[in-house]
Amino acid sequence: MNFTRFEHINLACKDIDATKKFYQSIFPDWYVRVEGVFNGSRWMHFGNDQFYLALNDYPELKHVHTAYENIGINHVGFTIKDGEAMKKLLDSEGIEYYTMTAPETKHRIYVNDPDGNEIELVEYNSEYALR
Repeated sequence: MNFTRFEHINLACKDIDATKKFYQSIFPDWYVRVEGVFNGSRWMHFGNDQFYLALNDYPELKHVHTAYENIGINHVGFTIKDGEAMKKLLDSEGIEYYTMTAPETKHRIYVNDPDGNEIELVEYNSEYALR
């Protein structure tokens, strides 16, 4: 098997526009790669040339997974270049976050998207070899 890259995460959203706005706030270089309607529901691929979120609009659905209390994905981690700049951006956008520490990281910032999915924004220490 020849794995080449992690391509996308498929997310069902209560409000696709609110979800897009949230991710656009923390990743301003992301753009709508393609979008459309399938069986009456809007969808879009939102990201960059390396990765995207496949967003699907399902306003009638509810979030049923509670992170760290159920089996399943607890959070998705994204590597960022500047944790201090990210915290300033989150503050200016009014996005709540919390931080944690680890020996290999300079910043570990956790936020929840509009549907309650937790995202980790991590800046590694420059001397950490496996970043």
